[in-house]
Amino acid sequence: MKTKKIHRSISMKTARILTALITVTIYFGCGPSNQSKEMMENSARNNPAQSDLSKSENISNEESRNAEGNLNSSMQEKSKNDENLKTIISSSAAVENKKDTTRKFIRTAELKFKVKSVINSTYNIEDITNRQGGFVTYTYLASSINNIITTAVSADSSLETTFFTVKNSITLRIPNTKLDTTLKEIAANIDFLDYRIIKADDMALQILSNNLTQKRTVKNEERLINAIDKRGKKLNETASAEELLLSKQEQADNAKIANLSLTDQIQFSTVNLIIYQHPTMRQELTPNYKNIDAYEPGLGQKILESLKFGWKIIEAIFVFLTKLWGLFLLGFAAYIIYKKYGRRVK
Repeated sequence: MKTKKIHRSISMKTARILTALITVTIYFGCGPSNQSKEMMENSARNNPAQSDLSKSENISNEESRNAEGNLNSSMQEKSKNDENLKTIISSSAAVENKKDTTRKFIRTAELKFKVKSVINSTYNIEDITNRQGGFVTYTYLASSINNIITTAVSADSSLETTFFTVKNSITLRIPNTKLDTTLKEIAANIDFLDYRIIKADDMALQILSNNLTQKRTVKNEERLINAIDKRGKKLNETASAEELLLSKQEQADNAKIANLSLTDQIQFSTVNLIIYQHPTMRQELTPNYKNIDAYEPGLGQKILESLKFGWKIIEAIFVFLTKLWGLFLLGFAAYIIYKKYGRRVK
């Protein structure tokens, strides 16, 4: 009986030990995450400053992400606006078709737009023109006065406020093949587009007409020269024939010059730009020579000035009397002496 009880007690102890080991293994194997969560929650409850710090860090991270997103969106919007402006400025009329050699287009462009700064945009446009192999033929930078307001600020001076707008008219000559590229680069300066005009005039027929005129004139010149050499015996007939020959030569020269001018206009497109900026203001203090009476203070101001002037007079009198304190002292002493010894003398 005793041995059975001992075996039972040993088996029960062994079962208890095994159960404890399994429990500990399960606890440490699966529970650290929950335990760590509980520890973090307890630390957050016990240390509110740390939790606030973590919250502020999360908020700052969110704000930085929002700021980056706003910056990226603004940059994307700006790039979209630049692309839209380039699309607006660009035109198929400004692109040369190299496959069609029968057409001879004179391409011209005229734009008017608002910029941030006329001076800076002028320099930028000139640089773009030089890079594209073109040149500036005309520029007129001027300030147009919109309004002048003169305000009297004192009896002899006035404040002159001038409202003016800075404008510039520019004429460019750009290679025909670079016209569209140049217009797209100029579009970066546009703040507000007033209008855009692009023309493409085909001059092939006009050039052909000038060439035919030259050929006809040359043949006519040859016949006239032969006629003058063979039949020109009389002076009057020779003079009239010479004048007719000069007229034909002049026609041939004009046709040749016209062709050269058309060729130049075909090779180099003309771009006329009118740029302006937002009206600005300038103030200047100027002397008022003509109308000094324009500035006149009101009644209250006059009374206040009079009181100040009267007080200054009182101050001057008091200061003057203070300077005579020695005389007053001597007079007072003489009066005391007279009161004391004058009667005895009498």
